[in-house]
Amino acid sequence: MRQIVIIPAEEGGYIVECPSLPGCYSQGETLDEAINNIKEAIELYIDVLNEDGKPIPEDKLDRVMMVV
Repeated sequence: MRQIVIIPAEEGGYIVECPSLPGCYSQGETLDEAINNIKEAIELYIDVLNEDGKPIPEDKLDRVMMVV
């Protein structure tokens, strides 16, 4: 299970990242497409780490919401 951040893109669609996996980003025209794309990106990222014998980072992101 991984936390993701979804950001509406200025030109339309969505940008999605997985903060616990540095550099793991994706995008999609719709929210469903963006979520499906980041799932695939996360799976591929973890596959590469496994193939290279590298540890898989834990998902320990603390969430804080604040009003500015």
